[in-house]
Amino acid sequence: MSADVKSDNQPYDDINVTPMLDLAYVLLVVFIILTTASVQGVKVKSPVTQAANNLAKPQIHAITITADGAVYLDAYPASMDQLRDTLAQYKAANPAFPLVLKADAAAQYDKVMQVLEIAKKLDITEIGLVTKRAAPQ
Repeated sequence: MSADVKSDNQPYDDINVTPMLDLAYVLLVVFIILTTASVQGVKVKSPVTQAANNLAKPQIHAITITADGAVYLDAYPASMDQLRDTLAQYKAANPAFPLVLKADAAAQYDKVMQVLEIAKKLDITEIGLVTKRAAPQ
């Protein structure tokens, strides 16, 4: 027998780290997927009110208006025409679907009124307005 070949009864001196690296890569991929999945919506600073009592029930569709007047439907940018067409499709599929309107406190009042007019023309009555609860005084 040569000196390079180990007999079956002798323990190995080195550790095989391949399975440990496989596990580390799988955990890294899972972490990346979960982190990107938790990012959702468009951040706005909501106005503060005293009557902020869970107005947004089951959130099915959300319209967001940013401070610069950009309108988003379910976190996707939309023009007023696209918003009208898409909401009409949602209304045809489910006549009583709830709609949540989340506008920045510095948003243009005109944009908010345009969205509410579209909802009124489509006879959407389940509308929740998102606000923050004011601090007690």
